[in-house]
Amino acid sequence: MAKQRLTNTVNQTLAEEMRRDAKVIVFGEDVEISMTGDTIGLLDEFGPDRIRNTPICEATLTGMAVGAAASGYRVVLHMMMANFIYTGFDAIANQMAKLRLMTGGQINLPITIMAGYGGGRSIAAQHSDTPYPLLMNLGGLKIAVPTSPEDAKGLLRTSIRNDDPTFFLVPGGRGGEMGEVPDGDYTIPLGEARTLAEGGDATIVAIGAMVRHAMQAAKELAEGGIACDVIDLRSLVPLDEGAIIKSVAKTGKLIIVDEARDRCSAASHIAAIIADKAFSSLKAPIRRVTVPDTCMPYAPDAEADLIPSPERIAQTVKEIAAL
Repeated sequence: MAKQRLTNTVNQTLAEEMRRDAKVIVFGEDVEISMTGDTIGLLDEFGPDRIRNTPICEATLTGMAVGAAASGYRVVLHMMMANFIYTGFDAIANQMAKLRLMTGGQINLPITIMAGYGGGRSIAAQHSDTPYPLLMNLGGLKIAVPTSPEDAKGLLRTSIRNDDPTFFLVPGGRGGEMGEVPDGDYTIPLGEARTLAEGGDATIVAIGAMVRHAMQAAKELAEGGIACDVIDLRSLVPLDEGAIIKSVAKTGKLIIVDEARDRCSAASHIAAIIADKAFSSLKAPIRRVTVPDTCMPYAPDAEADLIPSPERIAQTVKEIAAL
């Protein structure tokens, strides 16, 4: 088990999967020069037939991915930033998510779409969205959200090998984070959450970059005598409902931390699930810690004020724990 950065882990996993299966191809905007570092060196090893730059036209990219996957390739489409999903959305919503059903299972679309999402880097409204709620609503897609190098290796390998269109969304600004990475053919099943901290006073469910903030809040709370379960979901479709329900049965109190905008967020969906399936376990209202329903500003101070912080999470937990 080696310690390495998340970006290096993604790069290494891509190379390993391309060596393992000659049908794995990678294309996208600037993948040859690797602006984000996660495809560096792949062109030299695998050549332009399997690593290919594309025009800056996301509608073309997503359509290419559908066609190539339907023709037998295992596609990794690097869209760089998650906001660019919007401009490629026709093929995502009307083809990727639907063709297996519409063809009676005759077509598989093994597509992995990679993109960085979220704020915290002062790159303005058109590069800072967290759009996974939009994808969750479509049906027919899977969504992985790694938060550590270990998860990046396990979830990316699983994403590439499965036969469904899968979004592999990396929290923005987290590529340099260090962590232990298991050796060998390591995979993580989609839909399997992980409990990072344990306590009986409240359950904190966190997604992506918010896991680090939730852990910081949990540490502060523990110093004040409030012990929390902290659950890293790791994937949103499929969703590990059982892990959340089990924890809420123990604590009776649920706080969901989500970098998406509040309205129709992943947090909203999770809250609805618990209200439906674990209402009798609740001892207090479910609380969501999310981003207000506005676009992400460019100014660093304004941006930081919108993103859920460890302080805001801790304060929300204290309010609920007191009930």
